[in-house]
Amino acid sequence: MTPTLDRAKLTQLLQAEESLFHKTHPKSYELYQRARKSLHGGVPMLWMIRWAGSFPVFVKEAKGAHFTDVDGNDYIDFCLGDTGAMTGHSPDATVKAIAEQIQKGITLMLPYEDVIWVGEELQRRFKLPYWQFALTATDANRFALRMARMITERPKILVFNYCYHGSVDETFITLDEEGTPISRPNNMGPQIDPRETTKVIEFNDIGALEIALSSREVAAVLAEPAMTNIGIIHPEPGYHEALRQMTRKYGTYLIIDETHTICAGPGGYTASFGLEPDFFTLGKPLAGGVPAAVYGFTEEVSQAFAAQLAVDDADVGGIGGTLAGNALSIAAMKATLQNVLTDEYYVRAAKLQEQFTAGVEGVIAEYSLPWIVKRLGNRSEYWFRPTPPKNGGEAHAAVDPELDRYMHLYALNRGILMTPFHNMALISPETTQADVDYHTKVFREAVQSLFS
Repeated sequence: MTPTLDRAKLTQLLQAEESLFHKTHPKSYELYQRARKSLHGGVPMLWMIRWAGSFPVFVKEAKGAHFTDVDGNDYIDFCLGDTGAMTGHSPDATVKAIAEQIQKGITLMLPYEDVIWVGEELQRRFKLPYWQFALTATDANRFALRMARMITERPKILVFNYCYHGSVDETFITLDEEGTPISRPNNMGPQIDPRETTKVIEFNDIGALEIALSSREVAAVLAEPAMTNIGIIHPEPGYHEALRQMTRKYGTYLIIDETHTICAGPGGYTASFGLEPDFFTLGKPLAGGVPAAVYGFTEEVSQAFAAQLAVDDADVGGIGGTLAGNALSIAAMKATLQNVLTDEYYVRAAKLQEQFTAGVEGVIAEYSLPWIVKRLGNRSEYWFRPTPPKNGGEAHAAVDPELDRYMHLYALNRGILMTPFHNMALISPETTQADVDYHTKVFREAVQSLFS
């Protein structure tokens, strides 16, 4: 028999967890109050006000898969900077390279020999011949979109409902309940209505894809190979083949954003599943937490872009950044690719993630809950619904903010940090079997508190 969630009980339990959080985080609360006098909302980035506690935890130090807060509480970190620290906090090889490079120069607006090694490694892993550098995946995506529009001379792009590609303006578009494109709710001060620049369809809908591309006004499709920021949504069998076939049929470039799906393997989802994008973008874990991103493209794109590039105006064309490709980022990228994001790491992390998933699924089965777990490489998450969503609209409809917050805060109060806004976990090179087993224990206790 499927148990019923008592909403009144959930509210009471959440209040109790909030009280416990306040009791065990007095120094974080004190720092938060001080921060409010100089930082808007008391946080360095606006979205940090959305953590499960009523104020953020202030971190003292982090190493590997753990961190300690200013109150002395230790945490297993399954959030890992929402992929930015997927390598684990301060991996030794990356730290060593940073320490050596920082003595020799940080940024000069000139190339360094190591950048060639990084470019060649990117070629090897991701099978695209030409690469450029940025500081964030947002910028990498923006630059790829500019290139695609410039080459094709087409005005629009195509994205998927409830996608996320950083703060790229054109991507803040969604579908309402009737399937009509609208600016995404709480899209802050858009420079232009995204309906003027962008088409949006549901993921896994081949029919809608062909209709959207057939007008031949779409310069590029910007896509994660599997959606991750509205939860993990896998492509249905044949979808990527159809996506590649149709983009080629209608002269549209395909941009694959692997910033989250790099969890699928050392070459990302692209290498693991044999995708053939025109552009490839990646940020976050690439330099072990140091800001760095890359975008790569095909020979055909390189030639078409070079044919239209006015070199004398290249610095004011909207592509590039003064700090992009700086010496510190390059040194960190080389060390991370060479020593941390290795084949051996991915094999070990995937095995631990399988055990993480099995632990959660065991509790779900034990309590006969209508919940599921989705997994991609060393990333997994649990959903409060009985069947996997096939697109962003279905995933968004399944969001339960109150239950999400309770599960997060219950874990946080017991020394586990999950990825915010999702019930998602990443495995780092330093995560242990004991860490995974402890999560299973705490997850069972949280479920028991709700349904006993």
